[in-house]
Amino acid sequence: MAAPLLSIALEPGPFQPLQALERWHGQLRHRLGHLPAAESSFVGRVRPHSGAGVPLAALELEHYPGMTEAQLRQLAAAAADNPEVAAVLVRHRIGRVLPGEPIVLVAVAADRRGPAQRCCQELLEALKHEAPFWKREWLLDGSRQWLEGNTPL
Repeated sequence: MAAPLLSIALEPGPFQPLQALERWHGQLRHRLGHLPAAESSFVGRVRPHSGAGVPLAALELEHYPGMTEAQLRQLAAAAADNPEVAAVLVRHRIGRVLPGEPIVLVAVAADRRGPAQRCCQELLEALKHEAPFWKREWLLDGSRQWLEGNTPL
């Protein structure tokens, strides 16, 4: 079976997850001739407060261009290492992201729901813990702080 189609992109500004999914569906129809039978997707948004419960003005994500995209591609390929997975989509924000705005979109198309759901979950966890992003919280009082760890599942 062919390797899964991987669509990976960093988004420097706000994006609409449903529109990104629609474009991806069009690409899948064009490349595969159809949409696979199962799809699992996840949209993550910036929370309105820090881990300590303090109201956030924004979350800022810095990255190293080139390295980050390559690492995201490696993580997606590793999670999709299943012959039933046909395609993976990852869209991840960089820069300043406001509370409530989408920060990540992950979608997996597969022949069956189990592989789609498992791949989506595995990839989300890999992105959360292994993707090379540096995150800084901007608080409403104007102060800011770099995050040292990631939020738990």
